[in-house]
Amino acid sequence: MKKRSLLAVCLAVVVLLLAAPAFAQNTVRNIQTVVIEDFNDPDESRWIVRGSKFIADDYPQWTHVRAWPQALYRTEPEDRTLRSLGINAAFNRRGYNYLEIIPAAMNDDNGELEPSPIPIPGLADEMDLWVWGSMRDYYMDAHFRDHRGIIHTLRLGDINYRGWHNLSIRIPSWIPQTVEYVPERRGLELVKLVLWTRPGERVDEFFVYIDELKVRTDLFEQPFDGEDLADPDFIREIWDDGM
Repeated sequence: MKKRSLLAVCLAVVVLLLAAPAFAQNTVRNIQTVVIEDFNDPDESRWIVRGSKFIADDYPQWTHVRAWPQALYRTEPEDRTLRSLGINAAFNRRGYNYLEIIPAAMNDDNGELEPSPIPIPGLADEMDLWVWGSMRDYYMDAHFRDHRGIIHTLRLGDINYRGWHNLSIRIPSWIPQTVEYVPERRGLELVKLVLWTRPGERVDEFFVYIDELKVRTDLFEQPFDGEDLADPDFIREIWDDGM
């Protein structure tokens, strides 16, 4: 009898283990790729580029240029103008110099650009962008801010290659994007990209181009009665109407 009981318990455990993946697969997700910056509209695509201590005089310079990766578009579409963000820089000394590439917005009070992080929709697990390199031994980082205000620096990769390449990075699950309270979603913000030079590489005049910044993200949110009251924009609207 003891052997039969033990066999029954073992069989039950096996059934539960086999059934577990089936239950896990029922999780609802809405995975989409979202372009958060395409650089095609200079009036809407505003950026600040800052150099570190040994930046050369009159640098850095940056503008939107009519250039793009052919992997995205062989020819320019007839219905729009394609652009990328072009950066021209130089440093006076070799070393770990850097350029901060910062998303910005226009300050309505003084008309000057000021840093304005890009909000990332949903629960993001990957980010990528196209970067044009010129065989220099440089590399890039991305800085994300979570809902607690903590900055996370993730390595995008080296750009010591020729021409356009796609750089991507996984956003680790230990960076929090949810809380247990409503609203549960607390998305990340892209604070800046940082281009670093390595000490053994030349730092006289160089060019870098950046295009099509996008994220892979889960946009599904479990619906519930009164979910609009968890939307900050809706809350502001109804409270402003009631005051």
